[in-house]
Amino acid sequence: MVGYTSDNLLTVHGEGEMGRPLAGLRILDVGCGGGLLTEPLGRMGAEVLGVDPVEVSVRTAELHSSLDPALRGQVRYRACTLEDLTEEDENEEAFDAIVASEVVEHLADLDTFVHCCYRMLKPGGSVFITTISRTQLSYIMGIVMAEKVLRIVPRGTHQWDKFISPVELETLLESSGLSVQTVTGMMYNPISGCWSWQQSTAVNYALHAIKQKEEPPHQTPADD
Repeated sequence: MVGYTSDNLLTVHGEGEMGRPLAGLRILDVGCGGGLLTEPLGRMGAEVLGVDPVEVSVRTAELHSSLDPALRGQVRYRACTLEDLTEEDENEEAFDAIVASEVVEHLADLDTFVHCCYRMLKPGGSVFITTISRTQLSYIMGIVMAEKVLRIVPRGTHQWDKFISPVELETLLESSGLSVQTVTGMMYNPISGCWSWQQSTAVNYALHAIKQKEEPPHQTPADD
């Protein structure tokens, strides 16, 4: 996810500084957990705010990031919801990118999530999402295998009816003013513990969308 995010941001914005390619960019990491994405994005020069409603996760992330002097001034954390953040005036169109990795499949109100992302993104800003498609294969792999057989995650972590297909998510984003740029399939190898890219989006996938810039107001030609 870090590579997917940084590569696409560099395509959109260009490289910031030597050794700090994301310098000058503000990124919001939604559902940051222990900071697995927040920290590497900060090391690449971005100013990153990680938010999570679980305070224990946020405190763990703060403790871990405090051990790396390179992250001072680059990474901040807050124990709050995305909705809480949206209500603060200073966050209106404040971020160049929003990252939500393995978040949307747990949300009760996806419409509100998309609305909040739109409000906090700068015009031309990017949203990056990784999630699980709603297919028979995703039920087998994401619930039966991951939760009951391999026990990679605790039972009850996922609800199949909250999974969303790429087409459904793309439709929702496009209707909210977010133009989808890429959708890429992902595959997790439980033996190596690594992710790889693939063509199929039947289980996991990553999506990149950009907030459309407002069209300039139409000017009526002056009469001669």
